[in-house]
Amino acid sequence: MVIEGIHSLLQHEKDIEWMGHAMNGESCLAFLRSREPDVIFMDINLPDKSGIDLCKEVKQFYPSVFIIGLSTFNQQSFISRMMDNGASGYVLKNASKEELSTAIQTVLRGRTYLSHEAAMIADKKSADNSPVLTRREKEVLELIADGFTTQEIADKLFVSPTTVDTHRKNLLLKMQAKNVAAMIKLAAQLNLI
Repeated sequence: MVIEGIHSLLQHEKDIEWMGHAMNGESCLAFLRSREPDVIFMDINLPDKSGIDLCKEVKQFYPSVFIIGLSTFNQQSFISRMMDNGASGYVLKNASKEELSTAIQTVLRGRTYLSHEAAMIADKKSADNSPVLTRREKEVLELIADGFTTQEIADKLFVSPTTVDTHRKNLLLKMQAKNVAAMIKLAAQLNLI
């Protein structure tokens, strides 16, 4: 839906040519082996790898490609990690057509573009580095800490196991943890569980 939405917003913009899209990190890298776009909107939350890691990889092999992070995550840690890995901009998924177009034009001129909300967050120096979790993420985190399996969590919360896996992946990303054990340790240190 997001890809189709962005495509429909930008398809009639002059000076913008849609070259294609990729559904995951591997297909993005395969796409780049045959075509090199000027700008990539890169989601942070990909099915096979983190967009933050993919950004670094793409910039390593294709340094002339400008990358604009695209996410629902509006936390300072995500914005700064994406920028540290070579992104030229960061916009949230609720961006308008005008904002997407402005972001493209800005990075093509060699400048950095942060959406208004992302810029406000990036500027804010928070003393509390605790990640901001949704109510559902907190529930999933507590159940993981209590030792429940994915299926058991899904049954308790009346959601699919895939949804639980998505929450787990988001929790790992937000907490910058390499695995569940590290995530639980950090959650305990931050008094999240």
